[in-house]
Amino acid sequence: MFGFGASHVLRLGFNLIVTRLLYPELFGLISLVFTIVSGLAFFCDLGITPAVVRDPRGGEPAFLNTAWTMQIMRGVAISAGCLLLAWPVSRFYADRRLLWIVPVIGLSNIGLGFNSTSLFTLKRNMQVRPLVIMEVGTQILSGTTMVVWAWLNPTIWALIAGTLSSAVIRLAWSHLLHRGTSDRLAWEPAMVRELLRFGRWIWISSILAFLASQIDRLILGKLITWQMLGIYGIAAAIAEVPRGLTMALNSDVIYPAYARSLHLGRAELRARIIRHRWRLLVVMALGIAGLTVLGDGVVRFLYDKRYAAGAWMLPLLALGIWPSALASTIDSSLTAIGEPRYAASANLYKIVFTAIGLPVGFRLMGTAGAVLVVAMNDLPYYGQIAYGVWRQGLSSWAQDLKATALLLTIIGLALMARSALGFGIPFRYPF
Repeated sequence: MFGFGASHVLRLGFNLIVTRLLYPELFGLISLVFTIVSGLAFFCDLGITPAVVRDPRGGEPAFLNTAWTMQIMRGVAISAGCLLLAWPVSRFYADRRLLWIVPVIGLSNIGLGFNSTSLFTLKRNMQVRPLVIMEVGTQILSGTTMVVWAWLNPTIWALIAGTLSSAVIRLAWSHLLHRGTSDRLAWEPAMVRELLRFGRWIWISSILAFLASQIDRLILGKLITWQMLGIYGIAAAIAEVPRGLTMALNSDVIYPAYARSLHLGRAELRARIIRHRWRLLVVMALGIAGLTVLGDGVVRFLYDKRYAAGAWMLPLLALGIWPSALASTIDSSLTAIGEPRYAASANLYKIVFTAIGLPVGFRLMGTAGAVLVVAMNDLPYYGQIAYGVWRQGLSSWAQDLKATALLLTIIGLALMARSALGFGIPFRYPF
């Protein structure tokens, strides 16, 4: 939690500086590029990290080196895919700048492919501290690079430099963390088959997870201006801080802990999950309530008038994060017990909802309608995850209802206090 908080404070600080040096249009453009490149990364996701964390042989040098080789191949494939996609993407969005920005950003994946297997091992052993130090250090160095570049040359190259420098710094740092045998190219057919067998559902789930989380930007890139997309991206990034925290904890703590508890019976595993999950839900409820009630003021205080539209977007998007917060604190239990299919189908439902709802919402209410659809698109995801954990004997319905009641109570009391002080409600601006 410290690492996540520090990283986001640094990201916000650097972002505030750069937004005063660059135009909002550039943030919309780079947001779309990041969506496309990360989409390719998800399409090439082999589930290598969760496989190493979960597999009994995940600490063996042969297994690690085989996984490392597959990771390198994946990084090269993503970079090549960015080069191939650049022309059709630039044609579809009618902007020739995408012709060179997409492949340049894609180069970062080659560096990420060569990251040391020490990152696998540290996650497997739940040694979080070195990972946190690396993430925060990388954020400081790459953010400084971006700000200095924007000050000297206020163009989109500042945002590109921040991304590429982050990949290079992370690559070097990961190898400094390495202890024991050096990483070597290896190809053990039996281990490759095992990695691919486990990774097939991870691959499907990753593709659907990407589309579920980024389809809003892909569609909005055709419906609204680059400037409005940039403002939406900033509001969404702030609103997703609680979701990002749960995802970070999921990856580095919750999933490895569940994987270590597979020897327990379902009843005992569920009791352990429910007991420890409540504290995290309380933290999430407080964070989401704060962003919902005070989000408009946060945007107006931190950003200049060019970003004013984000003031009404942020509270709506923040409130919509709650179903995701409920799901992401328990969905990794399904992956740990070997049932990732529920997450895959949950993401599929979210994609369908967003793909149908966004054009309809935009047609009926403009940008406000589109944002409302995004704010509601985690409901189908949560519904399927709740069904999955119930089917697998890990049901959390009662706790979810209790946590939701807590959230609504906090928001209700805070809105009453806000109204009594004469500040009105935070959702009124577009309606």
